[in-house]
Amino acid sequence: MSDDVWEIAGAGVTARVKAAGAELVSLKDADGHELLWRAGPEWPRHAPVLFPIVGRLKGDALRHGGEARRLTQHGFARDRAFGWVERSATRAVLRLSDDAETRAVYPWPFLLTLDYAADGSTLSVGATVENPGAATLPFALGAHPGFRWPLVDGIAKSDHALVFAARETGPRLPVVDGLLGAPAPLPFDGETLTLSEELFADDALVLPNVVSRGLRYEARGSDGAPLRALTFSWEGYGDLGVWSKPSGAPFLCVEPWAGMASPVDWDGAFADKPGLTLLPPGASARFVWSVTV
Repeated sequence: MSDDVWEIAGAGVTARVKAAGAELVSLKDADGHELLWRAGPEWPRHAPVLFPIVGRLKGDALRHGGEARRLTQHGFARDRAFGWVERSATRAVLRLSDDAETRAVYPWPFLLTLDYAADGSTLSVGATVENPGAATLPFALGAHPGFRWPLVDGIAKSDHALVFAARETGPRLPVVDGLLGAPAPLPFDGETLTLSEELFADDALVLPNVVSRGLRYEARGSDGAPLRALTFSWEGYGDLGVWSKPSGAPFLCVEPWAGMASPVDWDGAFADKPGLTLLPPGASARFVWSVTV
């Protein structure tokens, strides 16, 4: 461990977090199996934090006060150095605040705190956004963790599924050049999504306003019984993205979001963007996702 990376552990889970982007870079079970994607050439990240936008703005333009600033996909937090606030055997806390560089593209003061906690076989990841400014703070926030796919060596990708905690009725929002198209039906029965590379031929599967507050990612044997599973839950996040690349990349991202990309036909002032959290001065908002291995 160093000033760049810190390790925390519970009885059945070990995780590593780095200061760059406050990013989770390793997640292992009690047997030492690595479950997180290793940031290979197909996608050079592990689990970036998405802030102050999720997805893209039309033309990558943030419009505010009659000006357009360039803010690219998923925002800047994933590429910024966070400062350590707390480090212990089971907990790591990191913080990012606005500065001249962030205000040039996102003209609002903010505090973004990420906290990682290992307890038993569960890793919990909390995010707290605070508004220290005098005006309303508009933002989106998302988690983007990537996991091994297949979860078990030698098991076909098609022998994996996402099992939702509640029945989803849709719709999904197709991704069109990084923006969101017209609502469309779900490509599954609302409960069990059998995974395949073809699902991601047109980018992510985007589910707004999901009913579920959790799901299970399973690798299944020939009899359909789970061989290994990761169980997810989330609070504060209302939307969900599921993403991989249709080119054989061995990872799957399960992404709780609070906010999404812009609709294809929307190009207004940022503060009016659909799906943002509008945080009053002096207020804070809390978001948590967790995974049990």
